[in-house]
Amino acid sequence: MESELNSLEEKINQFVRLCQQLRSENIQLRQQLASAASENKHLSEKINAAAGRLEALLTQLPGNEE
Repeated sequence: MESELNSLEEKINQFVRLCQQLRSENIQLRQQLASAASENKHLSEKINAAAGRLEALLTQLPGNEE
C-alpha cells in the first residue's frame, strides 16, 4: 500500500511538472506569435508603401498615359 501511494505521488508530481513546463512553453509561444504578427504587420506596411512609391514612379514614365 505504501509503495502504491509513493508511486501515485510521484506520478502526480510528474504531472504537475509537465503542466508547469507546458504552461511556460505556451507563454513563450504566445509571445513568439505576437512578435511574428507584429513583424508581419510592419513588413506588410513596408510592402504597401513600396508599392505606392512604385506606382507613383510608373505614372511618371514617358508614354504612360492613363
